[in-house]
Amino acid sequence: MSAESHAYADVDPETALKFAIQHVKGDRVQIIEGVIEPVSPTWDHEAAADSIREQIGPVVRRLECVSGSGNLDLPGSSNWYVPDVAVVPRALAKGAGALLPDQTLLVVEVTSESNADTHRTVKRRRYAEYGAPLYLLVDRQDRTCTLYSEPSRLGYTHAEGPHPFGRAVRLPQPFGLDLDTSDF
Repeated sequence: MSAESHAYADVDPETALKFAIQHVKGDRVQIIEGVIEPVSPTWDHEAAADSIREQIGPVVRRLECVSGSGNLDLPGSSNWYVPDVAVVPRALAKGAGALLPDQTLLVVEVTSESNADTHRTVKRRRYAEYGAPLYLLVDRQDRTCTLYSEPSRLGYTHAEGPHPFGRAVRLPQPFGLDLDTSDF
């Protein structure tokens, strides 16, 4: 029996990498600039994300959307994100494996010691590049919230904050609500 060689030159590395992480047994993972990272938030981290989901819940339902931490693909890059909270239209979410940042209404990332710099710089830049209209950074290490808007290929052109925890953050339309940050 002879072993046949396999030509890997025809395999698209981006597609192969993104296929592989969707088939990791057990933990959820994301790809940040080509590096596979496990997604394993602490309860304190989850409490901040849950507070946001509770506060925006009525508006999310009125907009016929869903909020969750579903997969976001960034095609043409070695990135596959699992945000802490993303708000997407219900019609797009139904049956979807992954969506694109420009299909969201809001993306929220809550920092942890291990990923704060990534959320502050890399994810902020990539979410803007891929058209996420609103990016809320809940920085638990600095104890601040910053809302980024007006995405462009070079980054967000508008930032509100950083605001210290305890100060309300205004989410613009279509949300039109003040987010209470005192529980973060």
